[in-house]
Amino acid sequence: MSNVVQQLANKVAIVTGAGSGKGQAIAELFAKEGAKVVAVDSNAATLNTVVSGITDAGGTAIAAVTDVTKDADVTAMVQRAVDQFGHLDILVNNAGMLDKLAPTDTLTNELWDRVMTVNTTSVMLATREALKRFTAQDSGVILNIAAVEGDTSDRASAAYAASKHAVVGLTKNTAFMYQNAGIRTNAIAPGSKDADAPAGLVMPTTPDGNKIAQTALFLCSDAASYVNGVVVPVKF
Repeated sequence: MSNVVQQLANKVAIVTGAGSGKGQAIAELFAKEGAKVVAVDSNAATLNTVVSGITDAGGTAIAAVTDVTKDADVTAMVQRAVDQFGHLDILVNNAGMLDKLAPTDTLTNELWDRVMTVNTTSVMLATREALKRFTAQDSGVILNIAAVEGDTSDRASAAYAASKHAVVGLTKNTAFMYQNAGIRTNAIAPGSKDADAPAGLVMPTTPDGNKIAQTALFLCSDAASYVNGVVVPVKF
């Protein structure tokens, strides 16, 4: 690693959904900036590739194969971070899923339950577990990956839009409830540049992981010590 001052030196960060895309970009940048990264994903093969890339580049990372929708797995994930590195400073809730763009009249119970569980319940489970550590040490940063659909509901599907609205609500409530405990909670809302077009006319493009990672770095660093309860839009 270079001699440049690293923005996350000595920090321990969990990044979920780190096996690809936005999560991979965040994990790689955090490690480059000095964080000890617990990279989390349900896909062991892709996750191990990401971790190997980080360590080969001189960073510190371990893999934690986890189903973020299962309470026991999430508890083990946080414990793994503490056992390996002694503490936890940052939780990035990035894991999530898209769906079939189903409007409400064609939405099945199964799809609704799956989307809400993966996109929202997982965020609650990880946040709840991390808060046990953060409240005990009077410090901690939580960053949730929401979406523009968490503010405007005129695109994507009913389930996806509802799940991201819930993530935004959870973000703001957690920020308020723990603001006096040294804990900050924020969210990033990725969205395509055409997000203001009339509803239903465009499909979201692939997120730019590097832009999202740079925003995540700022929000999780000490430079953003005054930022709490905000949802930052990132257009790509």
